[in-house]
Amino acid sequence: MLTQVPLFLSFVLFGIGVIGFLLRRNIIILLMFIELMLNAANLAFVSLSKTIGDMSGQVYVMFIFAIAAAEAGVGLAIAILIYRQLKTTDVDKINNLRG
Repeated sequence: MLTQVPLFLSFVLFGIGVIGFLLRRNIIILLMFIELMLNAANLAFVSLSKTIGDMSGQVYVMFIFAIAAAEAGVGLAIAILIYRQLKTTDVDKINNLRG
C-alpha cells in the first residue's frame, strides 16, 4: 500500500500537467506544465524502480533530467526570441513559425 502512494501521486501530477498544457495559452506556462509532466514521469520511474528492486528506473530518471534541462534552455530561448519580435507570449497569436 505504501509503495502505491508515490505512483498515484505521479499519475495525479501527470494529469494536472496534461490538463494545464491543453488549457493554457502562455508559452512560459506551457513549458512549466511540460516540466511537471516530466517530473511526474520521474516520480513514477523511481517508485517503480524501488518497488521492483532494480536500478534501471533511476538511470532513466537521469536521462529525463538531461532532456528536461535541454528543453528548458532551448524552450526559454525560443520563447524570449518570440516575445522580442511579437511582444506576446500567447500561442494562438504566434503564426510566425509556419514554413
